[in-house]
Amino acid sequence: MSDILLDNSVIVYLLSEVLLYMLLLVAFVATLHVLKRWDFDKFTQEQFTLESRAYLVMSIIFFVILLKVLLLPYFIYTIDGLSDIVPGAMCAAGIITANGYGEPLLNLKIVILFMSGFWIRLNGLDLSAKEYPYTEIKSWLFVAIFLLLSAEITLDILYFSHIETSKPVTCCSMIFGGSDILPFGLDIDMLLMLFYLLYALVLLTTISEVAIGQLLSTLLFFLIAYYSVVYFFGTYIYELPTHKCPFCMMQEPYYYVGYLIWGSLLMGTYMSIDYAIVKLLFDKNSSIDRTKWYALAFLTLFVLVCSTFVALYYIKNGVLL
Repeated sequence: MSDILLDNSVIVYLLSEVLLYMLLLVAFVATLHVLKRWDFDKFTQEQFTLESRAYLVMSIIFFVILLKVLLLPYFIYTIDGLSDIVPGAMCAAGIITANGYGEPLLNLKIVILFMSGFWIRLNGLDLSAKEYPYTEIKSWLFVAIFLLLSAEITLDILYFSHIETSKPVTCCSMIFGGSDILPFGLDIDMLLMLFYLLYALVLLTTISEVAIGQLLSTLLFFLIAYYSVVYFFGTYIYELPTHKCPFCMMQEPYYYVGYLIWGSLLMGTYMSIDYAIVKLLFDKNSSIDRTKWYALAFLTLFVLVCSTFVALYYIKNGVLL
C-alpha cells in the first residue's frame, strides 16, 4: 500500500482531486445559500449580490468540471502505470480489479462526467436567457453532482490505499479472455450486426430529430459498442484473437489508440444524449444547435477507427481473425 501511495502519478492525481474537491466544496456551500435566498422577482441589493455570487460560483464549477474531464484519462494512465509494481498485472485491467473499489469508482467517474456535461449545457442555456430561468434547476443538479463527487473522493482514497503489492492480481487475459461466451447470448456475427444497425439507427434518429429514439438508440449503441471493442475490434488492434482487453490498447505498443477509441465513444455518446435530453425537456431550436452534428462526428470517428483496424488486418493478411 505504501508503494502505491508514494507513486508520483498517484500523488499528483490524489492531490489534484482533493484540491478540486475543496474548490467545489466552497461552491457547494455558496450554492446552498443561493438556493435559500434566490428570488429573481425581487429588485433588492441582496438579490443583486446573489446574482453576482451565483455567476462567480458557476464560473468556478465550470472551470473545475473541465479539469475533471482531463483527470479521467489521467486516472487511467495512472493505474496503468501501477501495473509495473503490482505483481500479475499487465495493464490497468488488473489494477482496476485489484480490490472492490476500482470498478465502482471508474463507473462513478463516467456518470459524474455525463451529469457534469449536462450541467454545462444547462448553465449555457441559463446564461443565454434574460431571466436566468434555470438557475434553481442547475443549482440542484450541482448539489446532486457534489454528493456523487463526495462519494468519488472517498472511493479514490479507499481504492488507492487498498491496492496490495505483496500479492498478485488477475491479469486482463483472465478477466476478459477466460470465456468465449458473449453477453446476452450473442455470438460475434450478431454482435457486429447490432453494432452497425444501432449506429445506423443513431444516425437516422439524430438527423430526423426523433429525440426519444435517439436517446434509446444511443444508450443501446454505447452498450453494444463496448462489448464489440472488447470481443471483436480489440483483437484486430492487438492482432491476436485471444487478447480481449479494453485497457491494453491505451499503452505505448499500440500507440495509445485506446484513448482515441474510448474518448470518441464517450464524447459522441454524451453529446448525443445531451442533445436528445435538451430537445425533450427544453424543445430548443435545433437549427442553431450543432451538438447533434458533433455527436455524429465523434460516433462516426469511433466506428471508422474500429472498422479500419479490421480492414487493414484483412488487407495485410488476406484473412480475418
